[in-house]
Amino acid sequence: MDRYVTGAVIRRLRESKKLTQEELAGRLYVSGKTVSKWETGQGLPDISLLEPLAKALDISVIELLSGADVRNRNLSSNMLRGRFYVCPVCGNVLYGVGEAVVSCCGITLPPLETEEPDEDHRIRAEAVEDEYYVTVDHPMTKTHHISFLAALSDNGLQLVKLYPEGGAEARFKRSRVRRLYACCNHHGLFELKPRR
Repeated sequence: MDRYVTGAVIRRLRESKKLTQEELAGRLYVSGKTVSKWETGQGLPDISLLEPLAKALDISVIELLSGADVRNRNLSSNMLRGRFYVCPVCGNVLYGVGEAVVSCCGITLPPLETEEPDEDHRIRAEAVEDEYYVTVDHPMTKTHHISFLAALSDNGLQLVKLYPEGGAEARFKRSRVRRLYACCNHHGLFELKPRR
């Protein structure tokens, strides 16, 4: 774990819940003085208190440790508002419909930000019958490659995980596709909105 909950985070979250130090202490079976020490940086909560503390503050333990109160505001589950997350350790690819706190291999993953494709990451989409044949003219070495290609529609995600020494190409059903993505393991996520 590279971070630990700070007193400023506890205080901010406690105050946002409109709890006094004594009220929070009562929920955790500790003294008000103990909560005061946490908030002033004179002590830290014991690891056994992290789960009850997170529950009392109505957030997850990961959010508590990261200091962020993440709430998914995409309550309609609009697929086009989702976010990609990629683990730099194992290469795991995750897609969340809206904001989330995502963790893999002990790391809290930031959502990938999309970029316009540059010359080295140009996404080509050829319509072939009911499919898109998607390619990226990019080196595919162990150290530098396109890690996945994806097609996103308003009702789902199609994803093809790619591996070094293979080609940066995939086929996707065209039905309702609104966006195509290519993820470079060095330069991030690139997006193309195909013509209909």
